[in-house]
Amino acid sequence: FYFFNQTGEEESDSRFGSLCLGIVSALLTAMSGVLYRQEVNLSEMKMKMEILENRAEILLRDRNDLNWMLGVILTFDLFPVRDFCPGCQPCRRGWTLFQHRCYLFHEDGWFTWQEARQLCQDRHADLVVIDNLEEPEFISNRTDFYFDKNHGYWLGLNQTGSSWVWVDGRVDTLGNPTTSWAKADSEFKNRFICEGKALTRS
Repeated sequence: FYFFNQTGEEESDSRFGSLCLGIVSALLTAMSGVLYRQEVNLSEMKMKMEILENRAEILLRDRNDLNWMLGVILTFDLFPVRDFCPGCQPCRRGWTLFQHRCYLFHEDGWFTWQEARQLCQDRHADLVVIDNLEEPEFISNRTDFYFDKNHGYWLGLNQTGSSWVWVDGRVDTLGNPTTSWAKADSEFKNRFICEGKALTRS
């Protein structure tokens, strides 16, 4: 025999609702755990990406530095290893480093402008070219005073027609930034400053 029980139906519905809520709650908890793990994984991936990007940046900088060094080495017919090494210094012995360039303040003897330039070129360099306003200050701090005001150091600046042109072909635009530059006949004899690329940039 079958009979209908209103109370039993309500109890069944209540149990079914509780079961559904339990299932939904379990699913939400599981999904929350999955989302948390995904968030952790995403954070770890971002951290690894940053590490890889930093390593790539370092490798790129190292490659550029090595290319720079190779370019300097290739300017020599025979690279003077003993002048730069051991330790692979940026500049040869007796030269001074400033802003990725090497400077030789030649204070032994007196030379015409052309003689001075040839001596620099024999060292795979050239007479100094002033590129910015910091360079004259650097040079001024490292040059000795002479016994008279009529002598100094040759720069790589020469008059061509009505223009003053640097040995690298650029027309001078700085003028006389330190008021210590003076014109002189090319046959006049001075000391001189050579400038060349540093072996390393760092």
